Amino acid sequence: MKHIIILGDGMADHQVARLGNKTLLQYARPEYMNRMAREGRCGRLITVPEGFPPGSEVANTAILGYDLNKVYEGRGPLEAASIGYDMADDDFAIRCNIITLEDGKIITHNGGNLETEDARVLIDYLNENLAKPINKREGCERVKFITGIQYRHLLVIKGGNKHVVCAPPHDHPNEEWRSLLVKASPSPSKGGDVESPDTAASSNQTPPPSEGHGEALTPQQTADLINELILKSQELLAKHPYNINKVKNGERPANSIWPWSGGYRPDMQTLMQQYPQIKSGAVISAVDLIQGIGKYAGLRIIKVPGATGLANTNYEGKAEAAIEALKKDDFVFVHVEATDEAGHDGDIDLKLKAIDYLDQRLIKPIVEAIEKMDEPVAVAILPDHPTPVELRIHVNEPVPFIIWYKGIEADDVKEYDEVSCVNGSYGLLRLQEFMQAFVGGK
Repeated sequence: MKHIIILGDGMADHQVARLGNKTLLQYARPEYMNRMAREGRCGRLITVPEGFPPGSEVANTAILGYDLNKVYEGRGPLEAASIGYDMADDDFAIRCNIITLEDGKIITHNGGNLETEDARVLIDYLNENLAKPINKREGCERVKFITGIQYRHLLVIKGGNKHVVCAPPHDHPNEEWRSLLVKASPSPSKGGDVESPDTAASSNQTPPPSEGHGEALTPQQTADLINELILKSQELLAKHPYNINKVKNGERPANSIWPWSGGYRPDMQTLMQQYPQIKSGAVISAVDLIQGIGKYAGLRIIKVPGATGLANTNYEGKAEAAIEALKKDDFVFVHVEATDEAGHDGDIDLKLKAIDYLDQRLIKPIVEAIEKMDEPVAVAILPDHPTPVELRIHVNEPVPFIIWYKGIEADDVKEYDEVSCVNGSYGLLRLQEFMQAFVGGK
């Protein structure tokens, strides 16, 4: 049997008064997700281990069956793998958003929906003005920026220390940014934001060796350096023609960098090593983070033209790519970011639309194709974490899931939503138990 996971990032939500105290999944009544709930088996899944932040880097890695205490190194190294940056042993790689600040507050984590073409110009500009050499040695930089996708980029600090406290910008909309600047961690921690340090990995790891590139930094030196870069980026970006035109047109400028979730190069087994029944696999996502997880997991990365990470993504292209991948591979992971972005924007109507698009334009064609295939295919549908539209942040709560395939004995759940799945026959699973149930058939 082959396996495919279809993940709607941040799709789970809370009850909303405007929707008659229904969650968005209850209100949307997605046709194919509800059909699969009726015909399959449901349950709920805890995707975030104790002591970790409810971020997509944590939840998606856990969903794929990895022990976060052994492999977690934050978003930065995962996105480095996706971008194609080969980390050295003394590299500290940290996710670097380009965001919008206004009146001393974080207005948006995405720089006004920054496009990759514009971001590349800004990243080049920052490198020209902020990249720092070590001991004036030619070709050896302490700091460099690497272009990713849209507002999601990478900052690499040679000899940087991961034991710093960072604030994920999507968790702090409309909050004052100065109080959220980076701090040295008082003690090593697994991750989080300013209340629960986002230091990216298990506490038994030590700072990387310097490899002769210059002395490794202390946590305080690393925090001071990142804060210096944040402040200088604001001065530089305010003067850039791109942002001058944005302000002139009454649009949100991309006027500050915001680094968070860094770490060193992780040590991960491939999915095939963890699950011998999987011989090959593929990942389909517009997001660097997910592609990076896929790369470390040994999955083939499939990039779909027009896949944006937003509600205007190419759902049909992703569905077609997934169907083709199932003809070659045993395991396919399809990730859709649109529901999460709408949740962060607090846009109820857009998130409802994104749920409908996911259901009708992605899940429907995949399921219809699977029903015509000779070899059976198991399908799992779930979010990685809730991103409630009225909170606009990730929350650490169990998520509903469906497992469906031809011949599975259905349980009593009739609709796919956060409330109905409480009564699913899988009950409440934790972390690696999901992949054991899905792939291992337990």
